[in-house]
Amino acid sequence: MSSTTVRGRADHAPTPDVPVPPAAARSRRPGWRNPRLVLGLLLVAASVVAGARVVGAADDSVPVWALARDLPAGATVADGDLEQRRVRFPDAASAAGYLSGEQPVPAGTVLNRPVAAGDLLPRAAVAPEAGSDLLEVPISVVSDDLPATVEQGSVVDVWVTPQVAAVEDASRVRAERVLADVTVVAVPGVADTLAPQTTRQVIVGVPSDRAADLPAALGGISEGRVVIARKG
Repeated sequence: MSSTTVRGRADHAPTPDVPVPPAAARSRRPGWRNPRLVLGLLLVAASVVAGARVVGAADDSVPVWALARDLPAGATVADGDLEQRRVRFPDAASAAGYLSGEQPVPAGTVLNRPVAAGDLLPRAAVAPEAGSDLLEVPISVVSDDLPATVEQGSVVDVWVTPQVAAVEDASRVRAERVLADVTVVAVPGVADTLAPQTTRQVIVGVPSDRAADLPAALGGISEGRVVIARKG
C-alpha cells in the first residue's frame, strides 16, 4: 500500500517592506537671538512708547473758569455762576488770557462786558478791582460826549474843551487831557423819567499816587466841556 505524501508549498511570497514614518519634529522655543523675537519685542516697546505719548498729550490741558449762565456787563460774578472746564491751549500765552480754574475767582469780581453761558471767562472781561488806593471821582458829561460803549471797567481819558467865550481867539481853542488812563468804576443808570436826559454821570477811579493831579483836572472840568474817550 502506497502512501501519498502531501507536500505543502515550499516557499511563500516575500512580504513587502512597510515604510517607517519619520519621527515627529518637536518645535523649539526661539532663542533670544532669534530675529523674529527681537523684532516683536521692538514693536511692543514702540507701541508702549506711542501709547504713553498719546495719553500724555490727552492730559495736556489746564483748568479754566467758564460761565454757567449769561451775565451782563456790570454783573458781579458769584460762585454759582461758574463751572470748571479743562481746555487744551496751543501755548501758555493763550491760556494766560483766561482765569485759571486752579484758583478761586476773587470775591466781588465784576464783568466789564457781557459773557454768555458756556463761554470761558477771559481776563479782559473782568473789571479792574477798585481797591482802597483809588479815589472815586464823579464827572458829569453831556450824553453826546460819552461813548455808548463806556461801562464799568472801561479805561478812559478825560478831555476838557474850554468855553469859546473864555478864549480871546476862538481859533486857538484846544482840548486838554486832564485825566489819562483812568478806570471807570461805575456808570449809574439813567433815571426812569419822561424828561430827556442830557447829561450822564461817570465815576472814575484815580490812583492815590496821582491825587496831586486832581485840583487842576477838576478846575478844568468845571470850566469847560467834558469829553470822555474810551481806550481799547
